[in-house]
Amino acid sequence: MRLKLKIAAATAGIFFATAAFAEDIKIALIAGKTGPLEAYAKQTEAGFIMGLEYLTKGTMMVNGRKIDVIVKDDQLKADLAKTLLEQAYNDDNVDIAVGTTSSAAALAMLPVAEEYQKVLIVEPAVADAITGEKWNRYIFRTSRNSTQDAYGAAAAIPESGEVSIATLAQDYAFGRDGVAALKDALGKIRPNAKVVFEEYAPQNATDFTASAQRIFDALKDKPGKKIINIIWAGQHPLPKIADLKPERFGIEIAPGGNILPAMQIYKNYPGMEGAIYYYHAFPKNPMNDWLVAEHQKRFNAPPDFFTAGGFAAASAALTAIEKAGGTDPEKLVKAMEGMSFETPKGTMTFRKEDHQALQPMYHFKVKGEGKDANDLLDLLATIPADKMPIPVRNKR
Repeated sequence: MRLKLKIAAATAGIFFATAAFAEDIKIALIAGKTGPLEAYAKQTEAGFIMGLEYLTKGTMMVNGRKIDVIVKDDQLKADLAKTLLEQAYNDDNVDIAVGTTSSAAALAMLPVAEEYQKVLIVEPAVADAITGEKWNRYIFRTSRNSTQDAYGAAAAIPESGEVSIATLAQDYAFGRDGVAALKDALGKIRPNAKVVFEEYAPQNATDFTASAQRIFDALKDKPGKKIINIIWAGQHPLPKIADLKPERFGIEIAPGGNILPAMQIYKNYPGMEGAIYYYHAFPKNPMNDWLVAEHQKRFNAPPDFFTAGGFAAASAALTAIEKAGGTDPEKLVKAMEGMSFETPKGTMTFRKEDHQALQPMYHFKVKGEGKDANDLLDLLATIPADKMPIPVRNKR
C-alpha cells in the first residue's frame, strides 16, 4: 500500500511539475538581426519587449502565466527563417510566433504556421502577398503592407492638377509590390496622378547614375508636377539622386518613411513631402507618450519606425490571449479575427477577411531646422484607416 501511495504521489508530482511548466506562455520572436536590416530587427525586438512590459505593468505575466520570449536570428535568409519557425513550433513548443524582418523570409514562414496550425504574427515584413495570395488562416499581420504604404504616398500627392510619377524601387518582392500597390492606390484616390516610368535597381545598388538618367528622361518633358517616388529599404539612394540635380528639370523627390538614422539625410532637403508609417512625435495617446519617454530614458533616443511595430505585435499577442482565455490556436484565431487592439499609433483592427491590421498613416513635410538630430518632420495630415480602401487579395 505504501509503495502504491509513493508511486501515486511521485506520479502526481511529475504531473503537477509538467503542468506548471506548461503554464508559461512561450512566444518566438524571429528577426533578421544579421545583415543590412539589423537595425530594423533590433528595433522590433526592443519594441516587442517594451510592449510586453507596458501591457503587463512590468510583471511579464498574462492571465497568471509567465511570458517567455525566445529570440531567433534568421540572418534575412528565407530557408533559415523557415527552419527556425519549425524549431520554435516543434522543439520549443511556442504558443505564438512573431516575425520577421525580410518579406522573402516571412513568405517562407507562412506554410510552416499552416502546417503546425499555430498563430504567426507577421512583423515587420510588408509584401502584399503575405496577406494576399500566400496567406493562410493562421497569419495575422500588425505591420503595414505595401498597399498601405502606397495609399499613404498617394494621399501625400496633390488632389488636382496633372502629376507624372517615376518610381525607383529595389528589384525584389518589397520593391515590386510597392510599385504595383502605388499604381493601384493612385487609380483609387488620385486619378490625376500617373506612374509613367518604373526603374528597378539591385537591393545592394550604390551607383544610381544610369537609373537617374533614365528617370529624368522619362519625366523632364512631362507637363504639370513631376515626382520621383522612392521605395527603398536599407541605405537610402536619396542623396545620390539629389546630387544629380533633378530640380533642373522641375522634378521633385518624394521619399517614403524610414528609420531615424536613414532619415537624417532628409534634413538637407527641407520642404520635401512624403508619407510614413510612424514617427515618434505624431501619435497623441498615453501609450505612445509612455513609449517615447521610456525609450528616451533607456536609449537616449526616441522610439523609431520598427520599435512601434514591435510594440504593436506585443499588444496584438496579449490582447488575443486575454480575449481567447488562453493559447489554444483555434481559439486565438477566432478571437483575433476582427479584433481591435491599442498600439502607439492608436487603435488597429485585424480585418476579418485577411487578418491585415488596418491603421493610420501620416503625411509629413521635412523641417528646415529641428531642435535636435531626430526632430526631422512636421505632420501635415493623419491619413485614417477608413480613407485607405485596401483591397482584399487572398481570395478567401
